Amino acid sequence: MFRKVLIANRGEIAVRIARTCRELGVGVVAVFSDADTKSRHVALADEAIHLPGVASSETYLNVEAIIRAVVETGAEAVHPGYGFLSERADVAEQFADAGVTWVGPPAEAARAAGNKIQARRLAESVGVAPVPGSLHPVTDPREVVGFGDDHGYPVAIKAAGGGGGRGLKVARDAGEVEAGLESARREAKAYFGSEDVYLERYLARPKHVEIQILAPKPGQAMWLGARE
Repeated sequence: MFRKVLIANRGEIAVRIARTCRELGVGVVAVFSDADTKSRHVALADEAIHLPGVASSETYLNVEAIIRAVVETGAEAVHPGYGFLSERADVAEQFADAGVTWVGPPAEAARAAGNKIQARRLAESVGVAPVPGSLHPVTDPREVVGFGDDHGYPVAIKAAGGGGGRGLKVARDAGEVEAGLESARREAKAYFGSEDVYLERYLARPKHVEIQILAPKPGQAMWLGARE
């Protein structure tokens, strides 16, 4: 068990991680931007490191600054939560190179599935049919309109490099495409460091069943149940 974990995130997810660490007797280090000085996740932490700035690129996406915080506090592991640095193979490698345990998928797994476009390609390669969508980054509004004409509206314009609802915009008709594409690319760049977005047929009322699996090593997969 770790003695101290740095949480490279903010808000609700950072609070949940901090509370779990406390239950396990693990020390908590928070990082925070100028805007999050009085946030709940900071109050719950045993130590808190200020990341100067407001923009995500200056703070929660600033890998070098977070590595410095790890060194300064002596944290043994970094938990990225969701969004921000999570699911990025290059970031997992940077922390590994710094001798810090990454709480999340190893770099090779992140490369295979972390990028949503690559994940769609992987799913199709093994015979899994995802919801209709694109298999490449989209930059031209005309391509979004064409997709909508072929598959119907609404169309989801989604960040390829992350999740958690960040970088997701819904175009309910052709008139919303241009603004939605521009906004999704801008938000994807701000949150995940890449403006790549792709398209999916948006399902307004989906049935969301999520299977929780942990696999510390090959052959050691654990099923933790399902949730809706």
